[in-house]
Amino acid sequence: MAGGSPDRDRTATALEVMDALEEQGVRAVILGFVDPSAIVRVKCVPISRFPAAADTGVGLSTLFNVATSSDGFAELPGYIDGPSGDLRLIADPDATVPLIAMPGWAWSQVDQHTQDGEVYAGCPRSFLRRAVEKVSGAGLSVRAAYEFEFSAGRDLEDGGVEPAHRGPGYSDSALIANHELALDLITTLEEQGLGMQQFHPEFTEGQFEISIAPRDPLAAADVSIVLRESVRAVARRHGWRTSFSPRTFGPVGNGVHLHLSLWDGDRNVLAGGNGPEGLTDVGESFVAGILRELRAIVAITCPSPISYLRLQPHHWSGATQCWGLENREAAIRFIRGMGRTGPDGTNVEVKPIDGTANPFLALGAILAAGLDGIRKGDRLPPATIEDPSGLPDTERARRGVRLLPTSLPEAIEELAGSEVLRDAMGEFLFETFLETRRQESEHYRDMQEADIIRFYRWRY
Repeated sequence: MAGGSPDRDRTATALEVMDALEEQGVRAVILGFVDPSAIVRVKCVPISRFPAAADTGVGLSTLFNVATSSDGFAELPGYIDGPSGDLRLIADPDATVPLIAMPGWAWSQVDQHTQDGEVYAGCPRSFLRRAVEKVSGAGLSVRAAYEFEFSAGRDLEDGGVEPAHRGPGYSDSALIANHELALDLITTLEEQGLGMQQFHPEFTEGQFEISIAPRDPLAAADVSIVLRESVRAVARRHGWRTSFSPRTFGPVGNGVHLHLSLWDGDRNVLAGGNGPEGLTDVGESFVAGILRELRAIVAITCPSPISYLRLQPHHWSGATQCWGLENREAAIRFIRGMGRTGPDGTNVEVKPIDGTANPFLALGAILAAGLDGIRKGDRLPPATIEDPSGLPDTERARRGVRLLPTSLPEAIEELAGSEVLRDAMGEFLFETFLETRRQESEHYRDMQEADIIRFYRWRY
């Protein structure tokens, strides 16, 4: 599954894809896009209509580009004016796959276009595509992979929730209690072609983690949606519901960490240099740019009130703006390649990301910040390999170590002041996204923590 180009003859390609899907028993195609609140919105067509969906698409109100998690719509006159306005969701044949966990169905990622056929300014997937093109224009490429933590459980008649396991974290007993589910997931995701790398029960109640192979950024965002659809469908077969919400049952939340490596041809520029931890100059500038803009980026990667119930020190969530070798408390964890992978396996893990983030917006913003770091020749501050919360104030100041925003309103204000992300996203996408975050924040302002957790639990 690869992100396609809008310049290709989608109809001709769609006819070929349709024939292949029909041979595999597909009868209907889900056309999916991710709104600014990371709710996956869908429309469906019979397989016979797929070529038309790749040509002229299907209609959708522009309002869904200011949708909140509660199914409300932000008000932003001059940008999106109430119920007026329509879009075309254009299916991407190159990002269309049969869903192994849902026989008879295929999934197709869409791009948003105006009624005149132009790329819609508010389309998150098109924003990420532009960011990738800018990376390519700098003579570089990126390989990316999201790493998924999720919870499985079921509602009880008394209003409570039963998690799929009660730990201990990473334990064989948690795995044995769910070995049928685990094997079904591993087998399905492998057959889906996601490049399954590992699976394990995680730390808190009902929590699991899945890692898949890296891809180009657009494909990495595309397959992140296919993975979620697959996990949900497989878990349902075993009587469980799944949640990628930042907080579900226990005190430790679910993250969707992002692993990145930067390449110049066939050379990973995060390794083999003379900079800190072996970074090349370009690799260091890329990471430093991300680190510099991270206080604004978290409004995109942690965009919901519940995000900040997870993004806290001592939760391995990367709540502190610093970087360090294998430091799971740092916002950016540097990981050296080892064994057969050698330098090729070196990457950075951006930790403050969760399941309420739109994967296209998150990756696009991070790439934009990294490119800005390269343009400005940014250098990294001294690394932090200790628990950053235990550093003396003088040392924190020397390294530029700060807590990331501790609430959505604080993160929104940081994003509002970022010219780097405003320029990268464009005025329309930037302002409409900001307004949805403000309304999301306002909606839950007076809600108690337990009620917030309960509301978000099954929406993600």
